[in-house]
Formats: sequence, C-alpha cells, structure tokens
Amino acid sequence: MDDIVKQALIKWPNVPACYDWLGLDARARWHLRDEAAQAAGSFPDSRGFELQHGKLIEFIQRNYGSDERGRWFFQNGPQRVYVELESTPWIWRIQPDGCLQSQTGRLAVPENCLLDEEGRVYFSTNLGLGLVHSQDVIQVADGIEKGMWNPVPVRSAALPDQYGYIRSPAQTQTAG
Repeated sequence: MDDIVKQALIKWPNVPACYDWLGLDARARWHLRDEAAQAAGSFPDSRGFELQHGKLIEFIQRNYGSDERGRWFFQNGPQRVYVELESTPWIWRIQPDGCLQSQTGRLAVPENCLLDEEGRVYFSTNLGLGLVHSQDVIQVADGIEKGMWNPVPVRSAALPDQYGYIRSPAQTQTAG
C-alpha cells in the first residue's frame, strides 16, 4: 500500500466505503461504473468505462487487496472502493518459467490447475485463486501436455465459496 494511502487512513479513519463503482473484468481490465452504468445493470453486464490512464491503473493495482470477508477493494486514500469481479480476484498471465503474474504485477507460484464447465482455466496459488487470461490458454495447454499441470474439474459457481472471495461486494453491502 502506498505511504500516502496509509497516512490518509490515519488522518481520516471513518470514511464510508464505496460500492459498485469499480469493476475488474476477466481480461484484467478495470472499469469505472458511474451512475449511468450502475442504473443500466450489474457488472459485468453493464461494465461502464474502461480505465485507460496508466498512472491511475498503477495506483489502483498497488493498493488492491481484500478484507476479512473476501471482498476485494482498492484503497483510495481513506476510502475503500470495493471491486465488482467478473470472475476472480486475480487474472494470471503465464510467464516463460511457468510462474504466474497477476494483473497487479505480483508473481505467484501455481499450486492447483482447475478447469471449469466452460473450458476456463484457473490456478490456485499462494496469493489465491485466479483465472488464466484468455491470451495465455495455449501456454497452459502446452504445460498440460508437458505434464506441468494436471487440471482438476470444477464448477465455476462453487469457486467463490471454495476460495473465499465475493464477486459482488455491492450485493452484500453492509456497514463495515
């Protein structure tokens, strides 16, 4: 977390959280969901505007984390901006050495390879569960053929409970 964010938390400890304004899609793109996007439907059906500003995206990614309930957020100064997830909290890119890199740039070591009913590939890691970016599915297939990974079948609907994350914090919004 950025030092400026930590200082803001100390200075303003009781700023209310923000829900339904930020989304992360299955291709690791961040979406700003203004009032019009929210009124048009829930994420990902109504995505809002894809963020393009590099420095803003870097700031979000440096200050991305989760709370004790499994809700993922971006700590924006003293305010938590809870993130609507299209799929999982992490989107993995396969690195040449078989390690995974998240949308935030963090590296992770794959533990289990999972394959859902739609053919989507996930990895559980030391950081948690993430979906493999669609551009890297060929690399996963090559790794499976080489015996690097043995995919286990899963139902995508069961993943949030099994791995302890909430896809839509807005739907579980409560104080705190």
